[in-house]
Amino acid sequence: MRLRSKVIGAMIGLMWFGLSGLTAEAADWPQFRGPGGRGQSDQTGLPAQWDAATNIAWKTELPGPGGSSPVVFGDKIFLTCYSGYGVEEGNPGDASQLKRHLLCLSRKDGKVLWDAVQPSTQEEGVYQGFTALHGYASSTPAVDADAIYVFFGATGVAAYTHDGQPRWLTTCGTKTHSWGSATSPLLVENLVIVNASVESGSLIALDTKTGREVWRQPGMEMSWSTPALAKVDGGWELVVQIKRKILGFDPASGQPLWSCQGIDDYVCPSVVTEGDVAYVIGARRATAIAVRAGGRGDVTATHKLWEINKGSNVSSPVVRGDYLYWAHESRGTVYCVDRKSGREAYEERLSPRPGRIYASPLAADGKLYYVSRDAGVFVLAAKPEFELLAHNKIETDSSIFNGSPAVADGRLLLRSDRALYCIGQ
Repeated sequence: MRLRSKVIGAMIGLMWFGLSGLTAEAADWPQFRGPGGRGQSDQTGLPAQWDAATNIAWKTELPGPGGSSPVVFGDKIFLTCYSGYGVEEGNPGDASQLKRHLLCLSRKDGKVLWDAVQPSTQEEGVYQGFTALHGYASSTPAVDADAIYVFFGATGVAAYTHDGQPRWLTTCGTKTHSWGSATSPLLVENLVIVNASVESGSLIALDTKTGREVWRQPGMEMSWSTPALAKVDGGWELVVQIKRKILGFDPASGQPLWSCQGIDDYVCPSVVTEGDVAYVIGARRATAIAVRAGGRGDVTATHKLWEINKGSNVSSPVVRGDYLYWAHESRGTVYCVDRKSGREAYEERLSPRPGRIYASPLAADGKLYYVSRDAGVFVLAAKPEFELLAHNKIETDSSIFNGSPAVADGRLLLRSDRALYCIGQ
């Protein structure tokens, strides 16, 4: 199995390099949180300051709300939203009219090139409470040279061609939760992998060409967390966190490889990896854990590197250099810890108070971007000393920003539940 992991690992590496070479800018940001799902970019020249009149390259109104993040492939941007039901909590409308949209926009000017509409095929959670807080389009698409892949909760995983034609739709379970559905698909060679914890309690791999199920692992308890790949001995392992456990799998076959004691609560933040180390945070008790992949069986005693009582219930962490950064979703506190030891470098409150932060941070161009729901974007220096560089708010937009920022051609892509902004020169 290790040999198979090495082979698929080599192919994944070739796939990533091949995608990035399709055009000058191709596959800059092909999935949730960009290449490898790590929330990092090596692009430079990104803006530190903007407002409604400054550094807005373009703005495109969306046909409905959503909390997903934009992805970029070549000269196109892909983004999801929803319409038909659940736009106003006091008057949600008819649930049978719920539709998801996959939008394709021009990266140059934000023009909508096509809008693929998928009616809901299953009953979703009622638009109230936390479901109203997040909506019905929280999963970020993944894109490769062949198709765009989206996870529409109980309706299933769908694939679309690059001209917006539906290719297949596969259900991954029809259960719902009052908190909604949120995990994003991960592409691994010829597989699209989804954590369908809400829908079926399963981790599922589908064939990218046909949507046929290739493997399934049950036991994904109380997890809204998107998996990630860790590089181990030239191969790759799939890492996902669930309630009480961090798990490693062979991405080609779904074979369980190892488990580590995790966070004893539901978990939302995505897994972030750096080499063979996976970092997870989460839960109401605020915990962060680092575990080294590559073990077998229960690796709690041998591969857990550190655990601290600091974390976030929603927003994911980001690695930059030797440090791990994140923001607590409700306290307005940002953290920086040494990623090798877990030793805290700083814990500081943002000012002005940011309210809730559900988006995950971006590390790029020596900066950290923290997007609050309704109090603007906080830009910090990406270093182990706290330094607030700017606080940017588009005063003309009172909508909600739940999506994590993306990077394309030296600009930021930032979505609210009303519009997509391209920020930069």
